[in-house]
Amino acid sequence: MDIAAIAAERGWRVDVHPLPPLLHNHPERIASAVEARVAELAPEYQRIAIAYADCGTYGALDEVCTRLGLVRLQGSHCYDVYAGADVVAHLSEEQPGTYFLTDFLVAGFDRLVWRELGLDRHPELRDDYFRHYTRVVWLAGHRTSDLTRAADRAAARLGLPLEVLPVPLEAGLAGALRTAIDALQPPGR
Repeated sequence: MDIAAIAAERGWRVDVHPLPPLLHNHPERIASAVEARVAELAPEYQRIAIAYADCGTYGALDEVCTRLGLVRLQGSHCYDVYAGADVVAHLSEEQPGTYFLTDFLVAGFDRLVWRELGLDRHPELRDDYFRHYTRVVWLAGHRTSDLTRAADRAAARLGLPLEVLPVPLEAGLAGALRTAIDALQPPGR
C-alpha cells in the first residue's frame, strides 16, 4: 500500500506528487529535485512534507528541508521506513553483506537494478558489483505469488540466497506519515 492509499484510507487530505524513482540510483540529485518540486508546489499548498528518507543524500535533503521548513520521513533510507531502523540495523549487523529489496525493487528489479547497473549488457560485472554481498533480504510488505517469484528471480540473478521478512508496511508508512502530518499541524491545534 502506498502513501496515497494509506492517506485516503484514513481520511487524510494528502496529495502525492512523485519524483522519478530512478533518483534513488543517483542520490546526489534527490535534494535538488525535491527543492525544485517544492518550488513548483509552494504556491498551491500551505504545508508540504517530503516522503523520502535520507536515501543516500548524506544530509543534503535535510539541509533543503531545514532551509525550507519542511519535514521528511525519518530514516537513513526507505528500508528504515519499511521495516524500522532497528530491524534494518540488526539485519545489517548480523550479516553486513545484506542486500535489501522492497516490493517496489522486487517488481522493478530488471529495470531499476539490472539494466541501470548495465548488467543486461555486461553480466560479467555482477560478481564485481555484488562480491561482498552474502544474502538478499526482501522486506515484503505485500507478499503475492508474483512478487515472490520476482524476488526469487532477483536473488538468483545476483547469485545470492533470498530471505523474506514480512514487514507491516502499511503500519510503518502510516506511522511515518502520521508523524509528518502531526509535524505540519499549525501550533495550538
